[in-house]
Amino acid sequence: MSLNGLAEDSRPRPSELRVNMVNMRRALDAIIGNALARRGFTFFTVNLDHMVKLDKSGPFRDAYARADYITADGWPIVWLARGPDRRKTPRPGAVDRRKAPTLERTTGADLLEPMCREAARHGLPLYFIGPSPASQQAGLRILTDRYPGLMVAGAETPQLPATIDVATVDELASRLAQSGARVCVVSLGAPKQEVLADALHRRCPDIGFLCVGAALDFISGHSVRAPIWVRRIGMEWFWRMLGNPKRLVGRYIGCGIALIKLSLPSVFRSAPQLRVVDTD
Repeated sequence: MSLNGLAEDSRPRPSELRVNMVNMRRALDAIIGNALARRGFTFFTVNLDHMVKLDKSGPFRDAYARADYITADGWPIVWLARGPDRRKTPRPGAVDRRKAPTLERTTGADLLEPMCREAARHGLPLYFIGPSPASQQAGLRILTDRYPGLMVAGAETPQLPATIDVATVDELASRLAQSGARVCVVSLGAPKQEVLADALHRRCPDIGFLCVGAALDFISGHSVRAPIWVRRIGMEWFWRMLGNPKRLVGRYIGCGIALIKLSLPSVFRSAPQLRVVDTD
């Protein structure tokens, strides 16, 4: 038996995807609060590339459907999830009666360090899966230096194929359960990290699983993130594409097509709608 994160699937596509973590503060409160209470969860950060993969992979859709927390990773997701009425700015002096909460971009790369800071403060042990051995080792050395008291209950860098067998997941879940970790940070890239986190959460229901993509690569210096000003103007994707055009041009073409479909729901009726759900 296997868990396949990229398998083509004929099951119905979801009509809606709910973003229920609207900013960094709420995300951190949810992670730390649940970890302190020993309540497990899965935490994903949706972007356009995920939207493309959700249309292709049944296991990825299942993992997202079961996710406890989802943030908006990327300005297009923020823009789409706010909806046409909430994208408008009220006239000066007018009362803004819009009910939806203000949605802010919250990425895995931005979330990992403050989460580690809070975990160190509260004495919450963390477990790390991925990315590469060199990047993980350097990243954890930097994090433990920056946040004295950070407890690393375990760390591994399994070379998992796209098709993950159940025996491998069971063995990993056993090591996690014995480690005493409260939160497991998964840095394997989508859809592998989300599919694995979902499978592990069902075996370890009292552990939280936070998927952060390339966050440790950025911290360790094995990848260079776009400057802050590039991120603020919503062009981080362009920065990344310039750095690795061979790998990313095709991906971003697919993301562009997905953005068009998501922006025109009356034309592309099969595209899922993004909705902001306030959890406060």
